[in-house]
This record gives sequence, structure tokens and C-alpha cells, in this order.
Amino acid sequence: MNNKAILEKANAAVSNGDNEGFLSFCTEDTKWTFVGDKTLEGKQAVREYMAIEYLEPPKFKVEHLIAEDDFVTAIGTISLQDKSGKLVDYSYSDTWRFRDGKMAELKAFVIELSSK
Repeated sequence: MNNKAILEKANAAVSNGDNEGFLSFCTEDTKWTFVGDKTLEGKQAVREYMAIEYLEPPKFKVEHLIAEDDFVTAIGTISLQDKSGKLVDYSYSDTWRFRDGKMAELKAFVIELSSK
């Protein structure tokens, strides 16, 4: 399976509420950097983040998926339920670095879309 297909399969798992299925596509030392916000180091940190942030499975709309060498960039929108139960829409650009067929690193730019 190529890196693009791996990411699509991982995103399908998380969209179906299968966080562990998603994490099976990540390396143990995966590193997620949310630019301007936080960095998560290791699969357990990501697992804890997902348990808090993905109260309901996220809804992705991928507009572009671009792959080159060990990198795949996904650009699109994601909708997440906040703690009050309201659905919040974000625009995102995720660049994933793969190592040995697994997602080793994420650099994410995520911006909340204005309701105006």
C-alpha cells in the first residue's frame, strides 16, 4: 500500500470512531505538531489527545491529497464537536512524513472557520 492509501485508510478508521485502528498506522514515536499550538510526542500522547478532542468522530472533507517521496499533504476541512456539543468547522493542511509504511510525523496547520 502506498503512503497516500495508508493515510486514506487511517482517516477512514478515525472517521468511524476507531481511534486504535487509526493509531495502528502510526509509529510508536509519532510526533504531531499543531503549528502555533502544541506538540504531541509518542503514540500514547496522541491517544490521550484523541480521547479528549474526538468526543465524536471527526468529519473530514479532503480537497487535495498530494504525495511525494516520504510525504503526503492533505488539505481540506474537518468538523469536530466541542465540549458543549457544538460542531466546529476548521480548515486544515496536514503534512505527514512516513517511515517504513507508518505515519511518523505530522505538521498541522488548523484554523477555525468563522461563522460570519
